[in-house]
Amino acid sequence: MRTLVGLLTSNQALLQLEAARCLHELSHSEQSTVAEACLPATSYLLTYLSSHSSDFIELCLYTLGNLIVESEAVRRQLLPQGIVPALAACIQSPHVAVLEALGFALSQLLQAKEAPETIIPSSILASTLPQHMLQLLQPGPKLNPGVAVEFAWCLHYIICSQVSNSLLIAHGALSTLGLLLLDLAEAVQRSEDAGLELLACPVLRCVSNLLTEAEVETVGGQMQLRDERVVAALFILLQFFFQKQPSLLPEGLWLLNNLTANSPSFCTSLLSLDLIEPLLQLLPLSNVVSVMVLTVLCNVAEKGPAYCQRLWPGPLLPALLQTLFFSDTEVVGQSLELLHLLFLYQPEAVQVFLQQSGLQALERHQEEAQLQDRVYALQQAALQG
Repeated sequence: MRTLVGLLTSNQALLQLEAARCLHELSHSEQSTVAEACLPATSYLLTYLSSHSSDFIELCLYTLGNLIVESEAVRRQLLPQGIVPALAACIQSPHVAVLEALGFALSQLLQAKEAPETIIPSSILASTLPQHMLQLLQPGPKLNPGVAVEFAWCLHYIICSQVSNSLLIAHGALSTLGLLLLDLAEAVQRSEDAGLELLACPVLRCVSNLLTEAEVETVGGQMQLRDERVVAALFILLQFFFQKQPSLLPEGLWLLNNLTANSPSFCTSLLSLDLIEPLLQLLPLSNVVSVMVLTVLCNVAEKGPAYCQRLWPGPLLPALLQTLFFSDTEVVGQSLELLHLLFLYQPEAVQVFLQQSGLQALERHQEEAQLQDRVYALQQAALQG
């Protein structure tokens, strides 16, 4: 290590680069003792982030990123030495490779166990990094997919810390991410879907998490997304996930749930764009997907009679009757909740339910402890109807 540090700090650029490559190889070790053995080199790696060589800076960033995530001792040394201001300076780089390496290093720092309590509130949010991250996620010809993926994950880790999400919303995070969703949907329609899921996943999570913030209304968060194009774009992505990446369907449905939970306007968009039937087609895929689809439909139904009228008539009730034959208790429970709302706001649904052997379907679950009360209440409502 002493030899490597000596070569790293020499005045011969080629030797410096080779020493940095050796340190980079060492940084890949999963053993924290190796990361701690590299401690004497970390302050020099930090200093060289202001180098004139973009290749050297890129290598230093990846090496620091690997070391940061493996060792708390490395983080304790680098934070007082100013790693966050150094990273903030790198974000001004015109070199795509440097920006991508920066995003990687920053995401590693943000995943540290102490990040929510110390690093994010005292260093990250006090810097210009969040604003620059959002600029790098702006859709347009300058958007680089690799850079965007790294910084979308960085944003996700910051949002998950729940330190000051209202600040991010005030900086226009929802607006930027909403436009990025539209851009991703357009890319799917142009069949430019190479690696799309890598960016779609963190973007969907960011928007979903921001929408759960209590302050989202007071800082104008919903206004930033008040556009039915967001719902249309989300369904284009859901169709893409259905065909190419089914594991991402829950991510998209979680966002749809958060959009419709407290927003009649997004529920209206779902109905006016005739998206109920495409939603129902996802029911057979898995129990997790079924529960989320049914939850979204409950969000629509609970908005009242006007919304239930637009759900009815149609394929909803036959689809619900099929879910009552599922073995998963959570799926059946959510189906019962949706039936309850339909009976409450759309009384003629009761007669059709009876005609289609709905009571027999309910009887399958009347002995299940978790469902007994709801089954009994629906049986009584159906018989009285």
